[in-house]
Amino acid sequence: MRARIEKSIACGEAKVNPSKSYLHRYLIGAALSQGESVIENVSFSEDIKATLDCIETLGAEVTVMEEKNQIKVKGTDLINKDLSFSCRESGSTLRFFIPISLTKPGKRRFYGSLRLLSRPLNVYEEIFKEQGIIFENKKEYLDIEGCLNPGNYKVLGNVSSQFITGLLFSLPLLTEDSVIEIVPPVESKSYIDITIKVLSDFGIKIENDDYKYLKIKGNQCFTPGKFKVEGDASNAAFLDSFNYLGGSVKVRNLYSALETYGLQGDRVYMHFFRMICEDSCEDLSIDISDCPDLGPILFTMAAIKRTVTFFGTKRLAIKESDRVSAVCEELSKVGVKAEISENSCKIIKGDIHKSDVPFDSHNDHRIVMSMAVLSSVLGGEIENAEAVNKSFPEFFKIIKELGVKVELYE
Repeated sequence: MRARIEKSIACGEAKVNPSKSYLHRYLIGAALSQGESVIENVSFSEDIKATLDCIETLGAEVTVMEEKNQIKVKGTDLINKDLSFSCRESGSTLRFFIPISLTKPGKRRFYGSLRLLSRPLNVYEEIFKEQGIIFENKKEYLDIEGCLNPGNYKVLGNVSSQFITGLLFSLPLLTEDSVIEIVPPVESKSYIDITIKVLSDFGIKIENDDYKYLKIKGNQCFTPGKFKVEGDASNAAFLDSFNYLGGSVKVRNLYSALETYGLQGDRVYMHFFRMICEDSCEDLSIDISDCPDLGPILFTMAAIKRTVTFFGTKRLAIKESDRVSAVCEELSKVGVKAEISENSCKIIKGDIHKSDVPFDSHNDHRIVMSMAVLSSVLGGEIENAEAVNKSFPEFFKIIKELGVKVELYE
C-alpha cells in the first residue's frame, strides 16, 4: 500500500490508541490469572494480535466485545505439553512469552518474521545455558525445551527491558523465591515500572531495590480483575507533532497528568518537542537511551526545525529496522544531512525540499508515521505504508479526519 500526502495543516481532536505496552501486559496477566478478567479501552494492532494468539496457545479463553471496546480473558493453568507460538513481528510478544512458556516443562516452538528472529536473544540464551535448557535458533523458528528454575538471575541493564519483563511475569509462578540483579547502567526504567505496576494490579508483589535488585517471591498467584488501558504516549507523539508544525490538535485518551505522573517513558516527547522547537541553545543535544522508540519522530522534527545531536541511539539498530540508518536514508531524500556514529546521530538542518522519489517504510511502523508527518509539511509518498498496522492501524484514518490530505492506494 502507498500513502500519498499533500501539504496540509492538521486541526481538530484526535483519540490516540491504547498503550501497546500496557495492553500486552494486561492480556498476559489476565491469561495467567485463575478466573475471568475484563480489559477496557483496547485496539487490535498486529503486535496485540500476536499476544492474543499466544495467550490462546497457553490455553486462555478470549472473548472480544467490540461494541464495548473490551476484551474478556478467562485465565488458564499452564499445562505441560508441547506448544507452538506465533509472534508475527512483535518483539515484546516473543521476549515476554519465552520464559512464561518455560514455567512448565515441555517443548516450545516460536515462529515469527525473519527480522524478529534475528533480533538479539542472547540474554535468554546465556540463562538457558546455565540452567540446561535447550535453545536452538533455526532462523525460521526457535526451539526451546526445558523448565525455568527459581534462583538468581543477572541481566545487563542496557539491553532491552523486555527480557526483564518476561522474567518478572514468570518467576512469581515458580516454587521458590528469585532475584534479578540488573547490571548498570539501567536504561528503559519506565518499562520496568509499567511491568511492576501491572503485576501489582494482578496481586503480584515485586520488591524493587533501586533497579539494582528485583526480588520476587515464589508461589504467587495472579488475581483476575477489571482494568482500563491508558492512551499510548509513543503514538501520541506523532499526533502532537502537528501542533509544532502550524496545526492545532487536541490529543484525547491520554491521562491529563501523564507528563508529570505517568509511567510511560515516551511521555518525555512533550519535553523534547519543546526543546527542538523552542529552545534557544545553539548546540542542542538530546539523550534518547531511555526512549529509543521516539527516535524516528524526533529525528524528523529536528530535520524540519533545527540541528540536533541525539545520543543513546545504539539500540535503534535492533528495532523493526536499523532505525538510525533507515530514517537518515529517508531524510536524505529531502536534503537532510546526518552524521552517524555508534551511539549518536547528528541531524543537520538545511534547506529541505519535497522528495522526487517515494519514502520507503523499511517495514517499520514508526518510520511510516514519521514520514507522514514530514509529508504534511513538504508533500510526499510512502511505500509499504501498511507497516503502520503493527502499532497504530487507525493512524491514517485519524490524520485524514484532522484535515491532512491522505490518499491510500495499491
